[in-house]
Amino acid sequence: MSLRSNWTPFHAKLHQTLRSRHLLERNQKLLIAVSGGQDSLCLIKLLLDLQPHWGWQLGIAHCDHRWRSDSEANANYVEQLARNWQISFYCAVADQLIKSEAAARQWRYQALSAIAQQNSYTCIVTGHTASDRAETLLYNLMRGSGADGLQALTWQRPLDSVMLVRPLLDFTRTQTGQFCQDQQLKVWEDTTNQDLKYARNRIRRELLPYLHHFNPQVESALAQTAELLQADVEYLEQSASQLRQQASLAENVTSPFKLNCCVLQTAPVALQRRVMRQVLQEILPCTPNFEQIQKLTALITASNNSRTDPFPGGAIAQVKNGWICIE
Repeated sequence: MSLRSNWTPFHAKLHQTLRSRHLLERNQKLLIAVSGGQDSLCLIKLLLDLQPHWGWQLGIAHCDHRWRSDSEANANYVEQLARNWQISFYCAVADQLIKSEAAARQWRYQALSAIAQQNSYTCIVTGHTASDRAETLLYNLMRGSGADGLQALTWQRPLDSVMLVRPLLDFTRTQTGQFCQDQQLKVWEDTTNQDLKYARNRIRRELLPYLHHFNPQVESALAQTAELLQADVEYLEQSASQLRQQASLAENVTSPFKLNCCVLQTAPVALQRRVMRQVLQEILPCTPNFEQIQKLTALITASNNSRTDPFPGGAIAQVKNGWICIE
C-alpha cells in the first residue's frame, strides 16, 4: 500500500513533527518498544506506514515484567504482530520479580538498550504521549521536584550508546485510542493499568479527570508547560556549567572540587544552586536533594573555615580563604 493511500491527519502530524524536530533521520535502523497497548500500537502502525517515505529498518522489542498471569500471552500477541508485519521481534523477560514502578522502568530501559546495541539499532522509539508527559509533571510536582523534574519526558535523550526518541509527545492518549479504533488495531489491555495502588494510575484515573472540570484540555496544557520548562532547563544547565568552569579556575588546585566564592556570589541564586547540584551529582552515591544543595550553597556567603557536616558517602565541604573545597 502506498504512503498516500493510507494517509490520515495522524500520519501528517507525525511526519511533520519528525521533520521539524529532526527526531529521526532517513534510512535509520529503529527499535520500536511495543507493549501491545494503544500508544505503542499507534506508534508502530504510524512508523510502518511512513516507512516507504523514510526508508527505515524497523524492529519491535517487547518487555515482559512477568507481573501478570497473561504476560506471556501478551508477548506472544506482540510477536504475532511483528510476524504479520514481517519485521524483526525481540523479547526481554525479567529474570526476577520487579517490585516497583521505578525499578521496572529502569529494567525496561536497560533491556531495550541491550537489544539495540546487540542488533545495531541506532534509536529506541517509545510511544510516550502528551498524556504521559502531563502525568509525569503532576507526579514530580507532588514529590517536590524542581524544573528539571517537571520537564521530564523530553523528545529525545541519550540512552547508553543509542538515542531514545519519543515522537508522540504531541498526541494525547485519546488520540492514540481513536487511531487504533480507526485502523482496527486490537489493543491488549494491561490490567495493571487499573490498579490504583500505583501512583501514576491514580493520577491517570482520578486526578486528571477531576482537573478536566477546570480545563478540558488539561493534558495538552500540562504537556505544553513541560515543553516550555525543557527549554528553560537546557539554558540554565548550560549557564551553570559555564559558571562552574569560571569558579573553578585557580592555580595550584589541590582539591578535585574547588569553587571560588567571589565568582559564585555575583551569580543569581538559581545558577548557584545548579552549580552545587552539578557538583553533588558527581560526589554523592544518590541524587542530591534540596536540603543538600542548600547546605552547600550556603557556604558561598559563609565565613572562613565554615564547613558542612558529612554528605552521604562521607564528603565534607569547607570554606578556605575564599574557596569552597570539597574533600
